Amino acid sequence: MTATQRLQGKTVLVTAAAQGMGQASAIAAAREGAQVIATDINAPLLDDLARAHPAIRTQVLDVRSAPAIAALAQQVGNVDVLFNCAGMVHHGTVLECDDDAWALSFDLNVTSMHRMVRAFLPGLLRRAQVTGSASIINMASMASSVKGFPNRYAYGATKAAVIGLSKAIAADFVKQGLRCNALCPGTVDTPSLRGRIAAAADPVQAEKDFIARQPMGRLATVDDIVPMVIYLASDDSRFVTGQALLVDGGVTI
Repeated sequence: MTATQRLQGKTVLVTAAAQGMGQASAIAAAREGAQVIATDINAPLLDDLARAHPAIRTQVLDVRSAPAIAALAQQVGNVDVLFNCAGMVHHGTVLECDDDAWALSFDLNVTSMHRMVRAFLPGLLRRAQVTGSASIINMASMASSVKGFPNRYAYGATKAAVIGLSKAIAADFVKQGLRCNALCPGTVDTPSLRGRIAAAADPVQAEKDFIARQPMGRLATVDDIVPMVIYLASDDSRFVTGQALLVDGGVTI
């Protein structure tokens, strides 16, 4: 993706930035002129990311810890863009999802976003008052209220909740210049996906199955998804809020 400095002068905070979509988005935002605060629980991978671009500042953060989030918000102050990228994929039907798995899925995939938004919203609104626009991007999925998939019981429920959460935030703060949208990717080739494939009983068949459900005949790459992140972070999307934006290679046609 060619950098066009669309995020010049903006401060962007990204969760789960140590690898995959979060990492690619943090690097792309820095190349677009933003000052990036990249957070994750994985300190060694964050150290690698810090060397990728001088505009990236890293911070270890557990998005399941309300005190840690509050401390970071106090330290960072105002931001223009919050990209909530942290999440997990639980594999199984309702019969394979006990209370602990259900609670963990919702805590990491939904409640962490609630914590982040609560903590950083005042600063986002202050920036919106100055610049006219601030943006929250919440990572959802095509596996959500958009479409059901086998063995994605808890995951689909959490990502449907993310879409509802995003629409509610958008409705509450639209008149104050804050936009909030949910990003709904298809199956993206990331370290997380590779880990799930490797853990399958038949990894070769598992990869074939993931590809087979993509009408374009391939997995998405982070480079297929990052342009939408940059669009939603930039003022190019200043009239877009409360949307669940699909980048899924035609799965939900």
